[in-house]
Amino acid sequence: MAHPLHHAESSARRFGGVPDDYQHVHDWFDSSKEHLGLFVHRAQKHHTVGIYDAERVFGRSLINSAGRVVPIRWIGEQHVREDCQGRIPSLADWLGRIQPEPWMANGRIDNDPTQIGSDPRAAWVQAVAGHQTILGFEDWLLKVSVEHVQHRQNRAAA
Repeated sequence: MAHPLHHAESSARRFGGVPDDYQHVHDWFDSSKEHLGLFVHRAQKHHTVGIYDAERVFGRSLINSAGRVVPIRWIGEQHVREDCQGRIPSLADWLGRIQPEPWMANGRIDNDPTQIGSDPRAAWVQAVAGHQTILGFEDWLLKVSVEHVQHRQNRAAA
């Protein structure tokens, strides 16, 4: 599906009424195209959490122009299935496929399992207390991040 109107027309065929009965729901699902006009915009709302968010935004159901009560969840499931090759992914399906970039983690990605969940501010305080740095936190974090990236590049080049 390329446009929310096509989803609304599909809803009208499936649930009765006219496309305008459903247009606002489908516009909401595709509103992330305002930020990114590529299919990856779907990561924002095209999943199980997005379907339940739609229900919170629009209520549990609507009454179409034919007088039929249609659950918002059905409309959301239809929209997501039409855009995601018949499946309804979870939010984890989308987020788990994001390729981590250094900027996503303040310029550093810790591959050291002992550092997972560590507090960089606590490490900085320890470095200051141990006379290993006189840098402020932001400068120290940048320095450590650059060193980490350089170390990874050197390992990859070797």
